Amino acid sequence: MSTFRQPGLVLTDRRFSVPLDHGAPDGERIEIHGREVVASDRAADRAGLPWLLYLEGGPGFGARRFIGPQAWLGQAVREFRVLLLDQRGTGASTPANRQTLPLRGTPREQADYLAHFRADSIVKDCELIRRELTGGAPWTVLGQSFGGFCATHYLGAAPEGLETVLITGGLPSLTATADEVYRAAFPRVRRKNEAHYARYPDDVERARRIAAHLAAHEVVLPGGGALTPEAFQSLGILLGGGDGTHQLHLLLEDAFVPTTAGPALSDAFLEGVQAHLSFAGHPLYALLHEAIYAQGQGPTDWAAERVRAGLPEFDAARTLAGDAPLLFTGETIHPWHFATDPALRPLRETAELLAARTDWAPLYDPARLAANEVPVAAAVYHDDMYVDTAHALSTARAVRGLRTWVTDEFEHDGVRAGGPRVLDRLLALARGEL
Repeated sequence: MSTFRQPGLVLTDRRFSVPLDHGAPDGERIEIHGREVVASDRAADRAGLPWLLYLEGGPGFGARRFIGPQAWLGQAVREFRVLLLDQRGTGASTPANRQTLPLRGTPREQADYLAHFRADSIVKDCELIRRELTGGAPWTVLGQSFGGFCATHYLGAAPEGLETVLITGGLPSLTATADEVYRAAFPRVRRKNEAHYARYPDDVERARRIAAHLAAHEVVLPGGGALTPEAFQSLGILLGGGDGTHQLHLLLEDAFVPTTAGPALSDAFLEGVQAHLSFAGHPLYALLHEAIYAQGQGPTDWAAERVRAGLPEFDAARTLAGDAPLLFTGETIHPWHFATDPALRPLRETAELLAARTDWAPLYDPARLAANEVPVAAAVYHDDMYVDTAHALSTARAVRGLRTWVTDEFEHDGVRAGGPRVLDRLLALARGEL
């Protein structure tokens, strides 16, 4: 363990050894990193504080590295001893990426390894860690987005480990296939495009001009990635965040500069695009994104790509041949990501094997969730671009005692934008105070 201080906080880095395969507890082990956070004025009596486990969104993102009591964390440490967990394969937890995965061997061996990196394994990690930290006492779990998917699995798999569960923008469908998830997603993405262009009408022509330039020129990002029209469209992932529409507009408004060879996309624009499109910091997001929806219903088989193929309005070439606005896409992963992004190119065959895999276990236990006794509260964001609201509310009705706060005050990242208020509201809901 190592301990350091930031303004108002005492932070201790902890490391835990867990089995790669919880079905073979005596086999290979991997390391999980967690950062314990307490308020400076509570550090002396930390042993008496209840634990709150934070599960980050994703998949593939390590826990946020806070600097001081930012967002919801400052509110949480008034009452809790917080553990910011890097889920397996992320952050400082035995990372899985283009540099480390070849150590596993062939793409088949890499895919078999990554099959152990879904919510079921993450929750088993949490249970081992909980027993080590709390002496067996249950803890409160706060799950953001994919972290909420993990928390929902936790409710069905190990409710005895849970004191309270708080979910923000992360109530998954208990039964939807990856195809059904994306068939529900693209209409929401279309609405986000329409709202963006209504706010920033000049961006219609700007986006078309950029896409046309990319169709006619080979453009390479500073990190070596290929910026194709389809890659440019994937900037639409910004449209699901609270300030995402404004971030997208600021990227588009000064994209071109004059050069001796004619107008070209500026270095500043390409640098900004690179920051949003590169998977170098979170490759598991691309590798496992569709696998988080797989539950023994057959292969995911690039579901987003297949659904998009049936929606010509999202086809850049068709759009440029006419006069319609270019539609940006959302939270979707496609085979071409593994050709355009240098962080993913060496993992293309591994990704194909994961897309073809058929032996994914079910993630949710509807019967146990229907008999749930753990206090649960969930923030459901109206017309959330990332998690379908109808799916979320269906699950809310299926989990006994779950209380929802449905709001359009925040987008999917509400726990960051309105952190203290969102945390307070959910705690009050879970405790029956509202």
